[in-house]
Amino acid sequence: MKGTLRLMSAAGAMMLAATAAPAMAGTTADLLKRLHEKGILTDDEYQELLKGQATEAAQAPAAPAPAVTPDASGGAAYVRMTDSGVGLQIGDVALKFSGSVNGFYVHDNGEAPNATNSVTGGVATVGGNTSAVRNGLLPGFLKIEATTTQGGWDVGAHFGMYPGINSVSYVGGGANSPGNPRGLQTAGIDFRQTYLTFGRAGFGEVKIGRDIGLFASEQILNDITLLSSGTPSGNVAPSNTTLGRIGVGYIYTDFQPQITYTTPNFSGFTASVGIFEPLSSLTGPEESNKQPGFQAKLVYDGKFGDVATRFWWAGITQKHNVIAGPDYTGWGWDAGAKVTFGPVTLVGTYYDASGLGTTALNLFDTDGLGNKRDSHGFYLQGLTTFGKFSVGGSYGESNLDYANAADALASPTLVRKNSSWVGQVRYGLNSWVTLLGEYVNTRSRAHNGNRASSDAIAAGAILFF
Repeated sequence: MKGTLRLMSAAGAMMLAATAAPAMAGTTADLLKRLHEKGILTDDEYQELLKGQATEAAQAPAAPAPAVTPDASGGAAYVRMTDSGVGLQIGDVALKFSGSVNGFYVHDNGEAPNATNSVTGGVATVGGNTSAVRNGLLPGFLKIEATTTQGGWDVGAHFGMYPGINSVSYVGGGANSPGNPRGLQTAGIDFRQTYLTFGRAGFGEVKIGRDIGLFASEQILNDITLLSSGTPSGNVAPSNTTLGRIGVGYIYTDFQPQITYTTPNFSGFTASVGIFEPLSSLTGPEESNKQPGFQAKLVYDGKFGDVATRFWWAGITQKHNVIAGPDYTGWGWDAGAKVTFGPVTLVGTYYDASGLGTTALNLFDTDGLGNKRDSHGFYLQGLTTFGKFSVGGSYGESNLDYANAADALASPTLVRKNSSWVGQVRYGLNSWVTLLGEYVNTRSRAHNGNRASSDAIAAGAILFF
């Protein structure tokens, strides 16, 4: 009876300890130990109660997790690393950063000026030897993207800043104005990309803002000189970029304000179509354009056994309203193929245009009265990889015709053809850095027979993250 009373007394003390305040870890065990030490519990009673307390603790439900403030992630970790890339996940928003930095030593050996090598619109260097440390065809860039899914739609905000390493004058070209290689100057930052996207499976994607165009975009994105220098242009006072193969194989696509829709992938096929800000001529008479421009692109990606392929076609058209002259419609198209088998990649492209000009969109596109000039060009390219080494080469040319006989009389030194040969060696130092060396021979020829030729070598590195 006495033992029973002691057990009841101990049990009551334990209940009191449990209900009087939130129990701390080990409170009940400490109480039992103290009752045992005071002789209220025998050894057997102490061991029996201790076992019972351990069993109850094991069977008790786990304490609820501390309350958290709800957020759009549905209770997931509020800040965490993204699955890939450089970035983080904040709730249901992925914030990612990507970028590139490059620099090259470029030596350009051009002819001294004379009466027979003046070519209007020529890209071969005339002016003697020059040396520079400069960006290649790509300036540096930092791209920031915020993407999420809202209401069943994948949406994103995209910003791309493209800084150069060379100082610029900011005269007649903004961030990409002519170079200014003097002390106490600053480099240009070209804010090329500012656009939003929204889309979902089965619908495709809509892009609104400023981004790369559709016409000629595949030509520059598949060009091996995109990672290096190509034709230097302006090496005596370098700006943000070299020419690469721009003007010696294709017209520069440019980054343009646009509203573009891209379809879902249908068995390897995707199509894009967009309306674009109308561009006035860079060299023709003054314009006041009333209609937008239009561009489209069709791409096929597929594999045939061990051979990977990419085929494309793109087009552009825009009506130009000339203030003092005839209106005209400029148009152009480009097509190409990229084929990869084993370590070898081959690329071939062609373009044809009227009223579009050469080198840049709407450069030398008409005569002084607004009469259209036709143009066409191509490049062929190969790249072979052996482990970390790659060896490549390419040839390309851009051709420009007169608008009419009067144009021929008024512009005798207008460029007829720009062409170049490129030889390139790459070494993949690691997953971020590639070392490159390059030799480029560039030639320009005018309609009246004038010719210019230059040779350039470039060596440097490019980093991507």
